[in-house]
Amino acid sequence: MAGGAFVNAGGDRIEYPGKMTLFVFLTCLVAATGGLIFGYDIGISGGVTSMDSFLSKFFPSVYRKEKEDTSTNQYCKFDSQLLTTFTSSLYLAALIASFFASTVTRMLGRKWSMFGGGITFLVGAALNGAAKDVAMLIVGRILLGIGVGFANQSVPVYLSEMAPAKLRGMLNIGFQLMITIGILAANLINYGTAKIKGGWGWRVSLALAAVPAGIITLGSLFLPDTPNSLIERGHDDKARTMLCRIRGTADIHDEYADLKAASEESKTVKHPWRNITHRRYRPQLIMAILIPFFQQVTGINVIMFYAPVLFKTLGFGSDASLMSAIITGLVNVFATVVSIFTVDRLGRRKLFLQGGCQMLACQIIIGTLIAIKFGTSGQGHFSHTYAGAIVAFICIYVAGFAWSWGPLGWLVPSEIFPLEIRSAGQSITVSVNMLFTFIIAQAFLALLCRLKFGLFYFFGFWVLVMTFFIAFFLPETKGVPIEEMAHVWRGHWFWGRFITDEDIHVRSKLEMTDGKKGTAAAAPTKLEMTDGKKGAAAAPTATV
Repeated sequence: MAGGAFVNAGGDRIEYPGKMTLFVFLTCLVAATGGLIFGYDIGISGGVTSMDSFLSKFFPSVYRKEKEDTSTNQYCKFDSQLLTTFTSSLYLAALIASFFASTVTRMLGRKWSMFGGGITFLVGAALNGAAKDVAMLIVGRILLGIGVGFANQSVPVYLSEMAPAKLRGMLNIGFQLMITIGILAANLINYGTAKIKGGWGWRVSLALAAVPAGIITLGSLFLPDTPNSLIERGHDDKARTMLCRIRGTADIHDEYADLKAASEESKTVKHPWRNITHRRYRPQLIMAILIPFFQQVTGINVIMFYAPVLFKTLGFGSDASLMSAIITGLVNVFATVVSIFTVDRLGRRKLFLQGGCQMLACQIIIGTLIAIKFGTSGQGHFSHTYAGAIVAFICIYVAGFAWSWGPLGWLVPSEIFPLEIRSAGQSITVSVNMLFTFIIAQAFLALLCRLKFGLFYFFGFWVLVMTFFIAFFLPETKGVPIEEMAHVWRGHWFWGRFITDEDIHVRSKLEMTDGKKGTAAAAPTKLEMTDGKKGAAAAPTATV
């Protein structure tokens, strides 16, 4: 498999030698487990908040409303701002943490940001499992949020930098796959712990968040740093050795020259947060804001945060609602696997567009089916067949999200930023994602109570907007080396006006300069290929 190829502005085809190596696969697999903590939390929150023992202890007013008034409007049964604060406090903490994670990721490397996120999440899980009151519960959630902020900042960037360009999509989507596995695991655990007699099952559900936290914490200790990060921090020799190892070849001069040029340019940027607002970075900045915004207003968190609550509200029994959440979780995992095997073949745009059309149709159908039975009064009942139809369309909707906006919402922002502003750009992506996750989580129950079935039409409208946005404004990025993405923006019908030829030439001049300096340095690498005793063994056995 080729390491990567693209056609630059001059029409020349540039290829980086390299292949998928076992070392790259294993490091990306370990790093992707950072998605488990995010996914587990998404899945566990909705299940726990549907357990009677949890509600009666921490949210008694919601519990009484549910038990004492069977005629309560189906749309408004769970409308409690305190309950949503429990869920959404994590995402506000993650938003703030991502700005600090940017500095850690840039100064210390990607792996230590992952490690910090895992440790913090571990402490938060312990507090939540032992919670005595709402305050202790929310403090634990805030620590979980800090962990999520650090992991979501570093993992997508790490995966994009380690992967060969031709396989970047597949390896990066490993992060989203781990998120979906975390959600599914949480749903299965909730289904089991809800049956524990004595009312302490929710403690098991919350405390078991320590398992995914432990995986990424320990795993990060064994991860190597990316060549990009090593060069950025001045470890050029280690970067060259690591690049040889992850590409499975000693012929890495061209790619190394590009990474070195990117690093030299990044050194001229003293204030990445200020520079990211410059005109030449306008396309990436817009994408870093709109893609995570659109990802949240697809309405997916309506399903994933509150799937058990939503199904219970729609008339399912307590066990049935948790089982329905497990079904959607399975669909989420398998559909994400589909995207892993198609994203580098079909490209990002086709998956975005197909998924958007599928989600739009499902939002309209689900809203209409609920409107027919509940109307605006919120009074009604679903037959098993009718409820099954709603679950089926929800599953089709989840599948559309899972092979489009789910993984690509993380992949595309992580691969479009040049090195000099990459950490700042990823922080913006995470922050916007968490901000609107917080807003949607905090507002969802109130919106459901007021907009009723119209809430699904509301999210459907945004799916329509984002699908048109992708069709007109997102260029295809598959197979493009991460440090050469500027050529893609320069050639776009709209974004090209923000990037001048001089912006491209600056990078090219740096590459040529580094090429002259690096020829002598690269020579031993080529000699290593012919020296079976010394060099040939050096590259594959080198460690950092």
